[in-house]
Amino acid sequence: MNFVREKGAGIAVCLVIGVISFFLGKALPIVGGPVFAILIGMALALFWKQKEKVQAGITFTSKKILQWAVILLGFGLNLSVLLQTGAQSLPIILVTIATSLAIAAILFKIMKVPGKIACLVGVGSSICGGSAIAATAPVIDADDEEVAQAISVIFLFNVLAAIIFPYLGTLLGFAGSEGFGIFAGTAVNDTSSVTATASTWDSMHGLGTATLDKAVTVKLTRTLAIIPITLVLAFGRMRREKRENKEGKKLEWKKIFPVFILYFVLASVITTVAVSGFQVSVEVFNPLKELSKFFIIMAMAAIGLNTDVVKLVRQGGKPIFMGFCCWVGITGVSLLMQYVMGIW
Repeated sequence: MNFVREKGAGIAVCLVIGVISFFLGKALPIVGGPVFAILIGMALALFWKQKEKVQAGITFTSKKILQWAVILLGFGLNLSVLLQTGAQSLPIILVTIATSLAIAAILFKIMKVPGKIACLVGVGSSICGGSAIAATAPVIDADDEEVAQAISVIFLFNVLAAIIFPYLGTLLGFAGSEGFGIFAGTAVNDTSSVTATASTWDSMHGLGTATLDKAVTVKLTRTLAIIPITLVLAFGRMRREKRENKEGKKLEWKKIFPVFILYFVLASVITTVAVSGFQVSVEVFNPLKELSKFFIIMAMAAIGLNTDVVKLVRQGGKPIFMGFCCWVGITGVSLLMQYVMGIW
């Protein structure tokens, strides 16, 4: 009862925004539910200054429910299928991830972009947009405004990609679904935008869902990079805090190590064994995948409610430029790799 009394109202607010944003995202997939949620949350935050009664629930949603969303995301990953069908795109995925992280690291040094924002933008650009940011934020102890800044940057270039890439693909002479599916899966960040980009290509060329199926498989293969990235960041933070712990205080490893990532891996293994080993229908896990998406939307609503829009806009220039450079770098490298490998 104490939990409901302390956090119930805040969770309920995020739930209402989440439901509205979910349906808006279905109507406009190029934007997506998480972006609608964060925008609605930020709009409310402009006028709703006295949130003391709901703050505990909002904070719980932005932290714990966000981690639950990442765990449930694992039920959408059949590792055996991804390793089989994603093998062709794996070299491109690895090189594009390395390119984005390198660009973010260089610009972090040159432009003095705040470290946590630079990390979130680099990871979000290179792996899978909002899902990667959701997984990384607790590991590096990013606050809600830093998460909102990174999500806003990723959203901007997701929309541009969804609009521009189908016409760019036509201009470059992509044929059929194979090459463009790999391009969309490696060069577009968020799943909703990958879906919108690939679906537009299918519609333009009468390919049914062939490009969409390829792009989503490649995108899900990219999602696996969440595991090593978050573990590396966690160990880096552990070493840094141990080095800076001059007073000899006991370090709380559970607060640093991303235990929820282990559950994410476990969820992926359960799906893989059930589907590939026991021939359980993959559709059995669809409700958990949808719940994961909805939890991310709820968490983005909470993050929006905790965000100072004025401060966000004032500090947005450098992160946007960093996001642009990562986006251009990933796009160029994805095309170059396909050309070298003879796919395009």
